[in-house]
Amino acid sequence: MARPLIADIDLDALRQNYRLARDQAPHSRAIAVIKADAYGHGAVACARALQDMAPAFAVACLEEAQILREGGITAPIMLLEGIFEVTELERVEALGLWITVHTDWQLEALLAYRPVRPIPVWVKVDSGMHRLGFSPEQAEAVWACLAAATDRACDLHLMSHFATADALEPGYFRRQLELLDDLAVRLEAPTCFANSPATLAWPEAHGAWNRPGVMLYGSDPLEASNEASRRLAPVMTLRSAIIAVREIARGEPVGYAGRWKAPRPSRIGVVACGYGDGYDRHAVDGTPVLVNGQRTTIAGKVSMDMLTVDITDIPEADIGSEVVLWGRAANGALLSVDEVGRHCDTISYTLLTGVLPRVPRRYHQAGITPQ
Repeated sequence: MARPLIADIDLDALRQNYRLARDQAPHSRAIAVIKADAYGHGAVACARALQDMAPAFAVACLEEAQILREGGITAPIMLLEGIFEVTELERVEALGLWITVHTDWQLEALLAYRPVRPIPVWVKVDSGMHRLGFSPEQAEAVWACLAAATDRACDLHLMSHFATADALEPGYFRRQLELLDDLAVRLEAPTCFANSPATLAWPEAHGAWNRPGVMLYGSDPLEASNEASRRLAPVMTLRSAIIAVREIARGEPVGYAGRWKAPRPSRIGVVACGYGDGYDRHAVDGTPVLVNGQRTTIAGKVSMDMLTVDITDIPEADIGSEVVLWGRAANGALLSVDEVGRHCDTISYTLLTGVLPRVPRRYHQAGITPQ
């Protein structure tokens, strides 16, 4: 009998979330962001599920794009961070990729390269995130240079990244957007500004293209949910089972360092899942889980291969009972990965991308199982 821990991936939910992103911005096209192995969900399987809907995909690097091409994905793929060395331009051209240009050396490398066909280029502007991108003043010169190099670059777009589109306080977001809108007007440039939170909450940021990312996987990126984000469906259910049960007396400790002590005579369920699978070791006592679709909590520190939960108030729970660490239980009960993240003092991104390769992914989509 196999270890019961799996990551159950609902590709119909993925498609539903993509439709939501598209419906929120009916006059924009939506690039499906599937970097970091589709946020831990499996990039090839997710791209295949979306390939009849998404006009383009986005990844972080050439290696991620290569995996998609080898998996049969023929749609355009954007490199969000562009190239990391000059020699990558040959592979960019061979794979038919779109590239981001965000720094001087990338621009110089592209202008020195002689492609058979010009390469689609997205000019990245630093509008206030202060990670990647040209200053607005530099961007105008870069745009003019690329626009003149019609044998090297084509299909120019202006892109940037919002630092606070998820926040309730809109001041900084509005400053970024005003700067970007002014620049886009001066350049007469098609734009790609909106990430997941801007796609969901800021229609004024929608451009020719938007870049929904974490929302595709069912995580709500907003500081305060809105009507649209509440319609997101969880894509990953991290599911396991109880493999042992312990009856302990009041005051008895559980787990390393005895952090949790039984406040009453208690039943403890041992679950096949630990930080060696990617479940966050920082989960505190009281972090929610679902056992047989009923809410209970972690009791004691997470171990490498196991964690322990309090099943005192779920008397029917026993060896083999379903445990959902996040996602949807068999009875339909839902535990949000965002809620689990808050108990671990982290965000859904780290939980989803942190699920390690030894956890099998099991895909389902309207009766189709991707290979």
